[in-house]
Amino acid sequence: MTVVATSRDLGPAPEPALARDLAKRGVLFAPPALLLCAAGWGADGLASGGYALALVLVNFLAAAWMLSTAARISYGFLMGAALFGFLLRLGLVSAAVLLVKDAAWVEPVALGLTLIVSHLGLLFWELRYVSISLAHPGLHPTPKETSSR
Repeated sequence: MTVVATSRDLGPAPEPALARDLAKRGVLFAPPALLLCAAGWGADGLASGGYALALVLVNFLAAAWMLSTAARISYGFLMGAALFGFLLRLGLVSAAVLLVKDAAWVEPVALGLTLIVSHLGLLFWELRYVSISLAHPGLHPTPKETSSR
């Protein structure tokens, strides 16, 4: 009998691949988002949008690292990392925003909109590329990967 709290996953982790794919899409998303911020709020909007995009991408990469590392320790630890890691990362993003909220270059509306829209937009964009299958966890396999099996 396998105990969930002591079982662990030693296979390949799909989380880093998903986070790298999200980061690539974030780089594609950045120019139009930053242009909109610059058009709406000038140089301060551009700086605020860039800061927000950096926070979003670091947040996604940190989530992937935490989950893939926790899965190698135990499934119980993975569950804790998923819940408390989210709360920790939410706190860190909040602290990062609160640290700069009074800076001269910060445009609060541009910062807030970019944080929210880029988090949700990148997640919904990534849904098209994620495989919800135990046969191919992570990203959809490319035709080359499926023909070799």
